Amino acid sequence: AAFERLTIQDCKDYIYEVTIVRTYDGFLLEKSIINDGLAKKFPEIEFEESDPGLDHAGDIDYLGKVGDKAFGIQIKPVTANANFGNYKITERMSSSFQDFEKKYGGKVFIIFSTRTGDKKVIINKEIVEEIKAEIDRLKCT
Repeated sequence: AAFERLTIQDCKDYIYEVTIVRTYDGFLLEKSIINDGLAKKFPEIEFEESDPGLDHAGDIDYLGKVGDKAFGIQIKPVTANANFGNYKITERMSSSFQDFEKKYGGKVFIIFSTRTGDKKVIINKEIVEEIKAEIDRLKCT
């Protein structure tokens, strides 16, 4: 019944919202998590956007450089952490994360984030300590 009431304008609005507004908002959210969050917590680390091939193929949004090694950051909206039956988004990315670790030496961390008013918030706050431990590990290797 819902599909019978669906209009062309509904489809256009949905496509605009998903492909333009959410993509742009997601991009700003990612930049804010890095620039206003992680870069301030770890000022000695150079964060850089991954190249498009690494982002699309390897699910890596940013690299955190530690000497000649790097760790990866994947930023997802908190809604991406929802459980759809037995499927978890992290399982789909595990193979590309392993490839990243072999190439760069560091682990990949998934940050789940949301917006609270104008503020961007890391939901899984324990990840910051895990990133700190990885930075320390990479400095020693």
